[in-house]
Amino acid sequence: MSLSSKKNFSKNHEESEMILKDRSENSIYFEKIPSILIRSIALIKKVAAQVNYSFKILDRKKSLAIVEAAEEIISGKHEEKFSLTVWQMGSGTQTNMNVNQVIADRANQILLSKDRSCFIQLVHPIDHVNRGQSSNDVFLSAMHIASFLSIKKNLLNSIEILKNTFKKKSKDFYKVIKVGRTHLQDAVPITLGQEISAWSTSLSSHLKDLKKIIPDLLELPIGGTAVGTGINSFPNFDKMMVNQISNSLNTDFFVSINKFESISTCRAIISVHSILKCLAISMMKITNDIKILASGPRCGIGEIFIPNHEIGSSIMPGKMNPTQCEVMNMICAQVLGNDVSINFGGSLGILELNTFRPMIINNFLQSIRILSEGISNFDKYCASGIQPNYKRINEFLKKSLMLATILNEKIGYDRSAKIVKKAYEEDITLFEANQKLGYLTEEEFLDWIDPKKMI
Repeated sequence: MSLSSKKNFSKNHEESEMILKDRSENSIYFEKIPSILIRSIALIKKVAAQVNYSFKILDRKKSLAIVEAAEEIISGKHEEKFSLTVWQMGSGTQTNMNVNQVIADRANQILLSKDRSCFIQLVHPIDHVNRGQSSNDVFLSAMHIASFLSIKKNLLNSIEILKNTFKKKSKDFYKVIKVGRTHLQDAVPITLGQEISAWSTSLSSHLKDLKKIIPDLLELPIGGTAVGTGINSFPNFDKMMVNQISNSLNTDFFVSINKFESISTCRAIISVHSILKCLAISMMKITNDIKILASGPRCGIGEIFIPNHEIGSSIMPGKMNPTQCEVMNMICAQVLGNDVSINFGGSLGILELNTFRPMIINNFLQSIRILSEGISNFDKYCASGIQPNYKRINEFLKKSLMLATILNEKIGYDRSAKIVKKAYEEDITLFEANQKLGYLTEEEFLDWIDPKKMI
């Protein structure tokens, strides 16, 4: 390598380090941009280098060097170079520039390591790495890629497993008759299996909705550049980019139908997160149901047993708490909060560009991550170990006053209500109350007040 090459590279490298340092110091130093988003941007840069070479806009050596550098980032290397946080420019420009610079620096190292004989024209972060692109189309495309891969790889499987766990429990306990409850008051009988079937069906519905809507994330606005017009790009760049990204990930991405709409909004992200919100609402209901049904051990409902994996209190000996339910509750609360922030950010896609993207994608990916991990742990450490407390279930069922509901068709609502009232006020059974009132013979009462005929 000539002396001028060494000086030129050294100067550029020092300038690059200063640029990265300045950008880091100009943002709040916590909550870094998610690594999967960085890797998704790197993938776009890799593909862009290949496409630009095919159009003879980039020479072969630079293209190969950029590709190699991008592949290193995709594999998880150089993470220390991406210190920028979520709290930056709302378009994600700083992160896009960060990736451009890191790739350019590494590409130059690769070029100079292979050819020391003469002056090498260095890779420029904008002129070469960012050629045919803008932060505005790159960042949103990366948001879609990262979101789709995260849901497909992690969340769908977690939901499927928990759904199947509840489905099996529903079948196992379908004949376990227990007291139903509405308004937290005793109601007509239901089986434990029927109760759990509601949880399984809820998850099945959310899984179906999620699979139906995540293809919206396959729409990529790459090639739209700054505002959707494609300025500084070239014909068919978008199609070639999307085709190669699809081949790289074995997924059928497609060019945005309207790049102006895509770049100015975050519609797909907002729509998909609305399903995550609904999932969180259902998981909150399910975990609260389980907490109530497992309450006790002696002074609560206690109709089911759940696994205990840790000490529940530092002062009360032997106390066990529904830890996994509470973890899930907090996760659901966070997802609901994320949804509010995402909706607010989405509503501020003013004119040609949404400028809340880093916050939106950080919250979105967090929702996916904590739901995936939370649901998986909840299944493993709680749901899969649920068992009926047969003794408690039978005690409550025998004492339930709402069994009298079946008598409405036999002796009318008013007489049935009188049986219930007398039993409650005198703290006796329905059978004893009926004997005192004389509405039904013993044989009729025992024949009709049969929980098995009420489900």
